[in-house]
This record gives sequence, C-alpha cells and structure tokens, in this order.
Amino acid sequence: MIRFDHVAITYADTGRPALRDVTLTIDEGELCLVVGHTGSGKSTLLGAINGLVPHFTGGTLTGRVTVAGRSTAEHPPREFAELVGVVGQDPVAGFVTDTVEEELAYGMEQLALTPTMMRTRVEETLDLLGLADLRHRGLHELSGGQQQRVAIGAALTAHPRVLVLDEPTSALDPTSAEDVLATITRLVHDLGITVVLAEHRLERVIPYADRLIRLDGDGTATHGDPATLLADSTVAPPIVHLGRLAGWTPPPLSVRDARRHTATLRVRLPATPPLPHRTPPADGEVALTAGGVVVRHGPVVAVRGVTLTLDAGEVVALMGRNGSGKSSLLWALQGAGRRAGGTVRTGGSDPAKLSPVDARRLVGLVPQTATDLLYLDTVGAELDQADRDGATPGTARRLLDDLAPGIADTAHPRDLSAGQQLALVLAIQLAVTPRVVLLDEPTRGLDYTAKAALVRTLNQLATQGHAIVVATHDVEFATAAADRVVVMADGDIVTDGPAPTVLTASPTFAPQVAKILAPLPYLTVGQVAAALDTPQAQP
Repeated sequence: MIRFDHVAITYADTGRPALRDVTLTIDEGELCLVVGHTGSGKSTLLGAINGLVPHFTGGTLTGRVTVAGRSTAEHPPREFAELVGVVGQDPVAGFVTDTVEEELAYGMEQLALTPTMMRTRVEETLDLLGLADLRHRGLHELSGGQQQRVAIGAALTAHPRVLVLDEPTSALDPTSAEDVLATITRLVHDLGITVVLAEHRLERVIPYADRLIRLDGDGTATHGDPATLLADSTVAPPIVHLGRLAGWTPPPLSVRDARRHTATLRVRLPATPPLPHRTPPADGEVALTAGGVVVRHGPVVAVRGVTLTLDAGEVVALMGRNGSGKSSLLWALQGAGRRAGGTVRTGGSDPAKLSPVDARRLVGLVPQTATDLLYLDTVGAELDQADRDGATPGTARRLLDDLAPGIADTAHPRDLSAGQQLALVLAIQLAVTPRVVLLDEPTRGLDYTAKAALVRTLNQLATQGHAIVVATHDVEFATAAADRVVVMADGDIVTDGPAPTVLTASPTFAPQVAKILAPLPYLTVGQVAAALDTPQAQP
C-alpha cells in the first residue's frame, strides 16, 4: 500500500537530511507505529505519505514515495484527499468550519458525496468517537481533547484507504484514548484501512501495532517487529524497561502479557518498595489559595465552586476526563482567564488584578497550544527575550537544552516540531521561575527522555519552593512527577490525595508497573530496580 524507495528529504538551511535513504513497505490493513526522539523526523515521514512534504513544507525529496501505486512526486496532495486521511499534531490548525457537525461533513463536501451518504457517515462517526452530544457545539468551545477527536472524525468520514495520525492520543484522557485506539483498530481489522501513526505515549499504542518504524535521529529508519525493535531501543515504554530489568525476552508489549511473567518477579520483591516513588516535599508555606472559583463559558459552567490550596514545594497533577474543567481552572488561577466567582490569592495579591507582567512573576502558565506564546523570528530571539524578562542570562537556553537538545538559535520557532515548540515555551516560562507554575498538558510531543528532563526541572523548582500544578492525561508522567493528585469531573474536584493512593485507586489512572505487579505497591521501574538491588529482596 505504501512504499518508500531510497527516500531522502532535506530542508533548506539545515546541515543534514531529515530522512536519509529510507526504504520500507507498509502493507494494506497494517497498523504501523512510528517512534523516535523529539525532532527525529517522524512528522516529516508522515507528511511524505501524501506529498505534504515537500509540496507544502518545502525542501528537497529524492527517491520515490508511492501510495496504492500513486507517486507523490507526480501527484499533488489534493489528489490524495480521498486516498489518505491526515490528522496533524495541532488539530485546531486544520479546522475550517464553526461546529462539530459541519467539520465532519466538510471533507465529504469537497469530494462531492451525496447528502444522504454524508448524513450517514456523520452519524456513524459521531457515535464511533463519542461526539454525539457535541454535534452542535462550536469548535472553539471544545477542550483540547474534544478538538482532537473531532479532527480524527473529520478524517474518517471520507473513508480513506490510508489514515495518517500524528500524536492522535496526546490530548486525550486514558479512557478516551482507549476508545479512539479501539476505533482505529476496528478500522484496520474490519475495513482493511492502513494506519500509520506517530505517538510518544507508546504504552498506549504499542499493543495494537503490527509493525514499527524506528527513526534513530540520524535520518535513517529501521522497521520490523515491534518487540524486536523495542528490545534495544532508547525510546520505549515502562513495560519494556521492566521486561529488560526482569530478563524477559522478548519484552512483553501489553500488561496482560507481562502479568504472565510476574510470578517469579514478585517473589524477588519485598512487600514494600525500598524507594518511595518521590521524595515527599518538606512542609512549606501556602503558595496559593483559591476559594469558590466559578468559571462560565456562555451557558456552560466549566468550574463549579472549586476550592484549592497549593503549598510551596509540592507538585500537583491535575487529572480528569476531557472537558472536566482543568484548563479553565488553570487560566482562572493565573488571572488571565475568566472567573465568574470566587477568590484567588498568591503573594498577598489576586493575579487577575495585576498587570500581565506582574501576574506572570507570581503565576506562570504554559497553555496547551504552545505557539500562542511564540511571536519572534528565531529561537535565539525568544530565549533572549525570556532572559530580559527577569531571568539570569543563559537560563532559558540551559532549560531548553535540558528538555530538547540540539535546537539552533537560528531556527524559526514555527519550523520546529510540536514537541520542540513546547520545550521552547517551557524554557521561556520557567526561566522567570514564578512562585506558582501552571502547566497545561506539558508532555504533548515530548519523548521519554524529554519528559524525564521535565521531571528533573520540576523537582528542582519544587526544591526551590515553587508550587507546581500540571494538568495532564499522561499517567506515567504524573507518576514520576507528582506528590499529590487532584481529579476533576464536571467542573468539581472529586479526589484530592497523595499520588500513590490516587494513582492506584482506579485502573484508569494506574501506571503500567502498578497494573503489572498488583497487588504489590510498586509504581515505577526505578522502585523495582532498587528493590532488586536490596539484599533481602533476593530469593
């Protein structure tokens, strides 16, 4: 179905090709997963499938890419519209209408399908992706996760033979992600659609993959059986690292398969992990208080009288299904968002009553759409501006190199991958080190290495006395980063407690290690490694 023959893609003003001598074949009806570190060329490879790279992005392509025998060099991207459906990293950038129902129908209108067929496919897609209740909602009123589901649905309504997805579950809560992946799997198994997707949260996707394409960062690609390629890959989910530690060959790729191996591992582990999942923060003073916060978006009540206290030195994971009010609450705490009622106090002030510059020094916020905070022409200019806003010179560059090394000062921020853009915004916002740091889905587009670097950065900030709130659907990241977990539902806080307790109380939020080793109270691979090194843990 898809064939790359000695493909190389080089962008202007870059020292090396994004892809180099890539030769591979993806068969009809396969689910192919593309993995690699942030900036390794995953989006370039996906864009080459329907010719967006280089027809739209620019650059030079050598070699040949064909889909169902049709060459991307001889046909423009518009001639692939009914053959290849594409969902990019930023779903909002692809919207062209105002409401959910209109967006689902738009692509079919361009293909001149009959109204009856369009209506049938819209209804099918609304049900498949759980969007029926949102059909008349404005796209701008939806949460990030809801917008991503609409973008996937808009691609599905055209019934393409190939579906290309770039980070399709990055903004989805665990349950919604499972629903979307189950839908994609049904399309592969029942309709024979070929799916090619890139995803950093491999723990979600890898059990469904038939084939893996691994980009090693030098432009080359290796493809084959997922278990074989992940066995020695630097990009791997916790389950693979646990398998390596326990000596399971090949490493299991699903929790169910891993649990079949755990009997011998459990007897080697003490009942209590010798290493806590995180070092508890020292008792700190209150950094922020919020009382009775209410947020309304027209007739919709997004936050319903939330009361919350944040202590200096703690990292709080704010979790909950898509549309539960997490982003609305963060914006209300920062002061720039709507607040129909309630109070917020930090440093003796209400951030909403301060100038934007003064509010940012008290409460910093990194939004879901990182590009909203990028407005200069080069990475270097953005970093310099961050330093001028109150940071020690060089601070922003150091933070960026920790999160996503190798980004040149001369690069344009809009030319970076979504993960690199997010890393840049994180570096800019964290450089000022405000008293309270709010992060909205900060791991979208970040690989495991970059997420580990972000955890280290948050640990340093917490040690320095900053209070941190991270709204996230990334269970593994929350496990590594958070001392405390707050769960929201329908605008209310329904759970607030220590991370180990909350994360293991529900299968939805439990990390892979906890699911595999239950009922033992282990959360991370690091805890297992420490236990295996403990003398009394040996059989």
